[in-house]
Amino acid sequence: MEPVIKYELIKECSQTKARLGKIYTPHGVIETPIFMPVGTRATVKAMTPEELKDIGSQIILGNTYHLYLRPGHDLIAEAGGLHKFMNWDKPILTDSGGFQVFSLGGLRKITEEGVEFKSHIDGSKHFITPEKSIEIQNALGSDIMMAFDECVPYPKDWHYVKESLERTTRWAKRCKDANKNPDRQAVFGIIQGGMYKDLREESARQIIDLDFPGYAVGGLSVGEPGDLLLEVLDHTMPFLPKDKPRYFMGAGSPDYLIELVLRGIDMADCVLPTRIARNGTALTTRGKVVVRNAKYSRDFTALDNECDCYTCKNYSKAYIRHLFNVDEILGARLTTIHNLHFLLKLMENIREAIKEDRLLEFRREFYDKYGYPNYIDKLKGF
Repeated sequence: MEPVIKYELIKECSQTKARLGKIYTPHGVIETPIFMPVGTRATVKAMTPEELKDIGSQIILGNTYHLYLRPGHDLIAEAGGLHKFMNWDKPILTDSGGFQVFSLGGLRKITEEGVEFKSHIDGSKHFITPEKSIEIQNALGSDIMMAFDECVPYPKDWHYVKESLERTTRWAKRCKDANKNPDRQAVFGIIQGGMYKDLREESARQIIDLDFPGYAVGGLSVGEPGDLLLEVLDHTMPFLPKDKPRYFMGAGSPDYLIELVLRGIDMADCVLPTRIARNGTALTTRGKVVVRNAKYSRDFTALDNECDCYTCKNYSKAYIRHLFNVDEILGARLTTIHNLHFLLKLMENIREAIKEDRLLEFRREFYDKYGYPNYIDKLKGF
């Protein structure tokens, strides 16, 4: 049977390990590298699907844990799947629910069979196995489903991480075997191993041996220092096959996105741009703008004079600050539109820079504007 998800490598950057590619899915083609907005509960907060398309979103995420609890995967299946339920006809990736379950701390108990946990909503008990995670994701109908894994927090000792990654491998095989819709939905494997290079290599070899159509680097961006994150990623990337997409879970700041792409990552996601938008912070070419601040009360310029998004073409900092001060929903909406547009435009510019073999030049120019003039000198490898 032909794989439901295919990756086409179009070009490798001559300066770095970055690559230009396409991912073919049942709901359309994704140009990579790409940032994926997070739609935790079947919606990207403050955005309509039409607005997401207008700013260039190619794929969004849904969260298995949250959709399982509310409204329930059976209800979404009855509605025709997540695409129809939320009126989104482009690709969807669903996470396994693993990160949310394991972040519950004392509210969960791990066994070989799965994880017992208490709902953060009402305290009710639930039990998710690898098979249950895939059952939920099959009902949601996402194009890409993530294998159920244990996301180990930082720091953890070597012996615990080794036991965890081996269990994650066993769970990954069970997830692959549990997929009831292999002709419409694909499962991606997740590489774990904490901050230990030998365990990262071991996890990569085990997961890749299972022959998934795509691979995620999990268990990073969980509180470790940034230089350690990049060091572990640099060690892990050479073990990932070139003919399949590579996904970094949980990165959404502009600097991280650039550094991940330089190292060969194709896909990334994070709630950061929408979360900080709702708190009144905008991402701009000159760094973050906390538009709530009093100094913007009479600033009638756009959030970013170099941005052509709907917000920047029509509204000033002073107006947006006013909206936040009087608790008007439009403030969060306008800032969210801008932040997502900013990151999606960043990725578009990165793709163009890879095509033209000028990614390092683009990176330096971006950092000089953004306020990291000395930051890139500290980074290794490029």
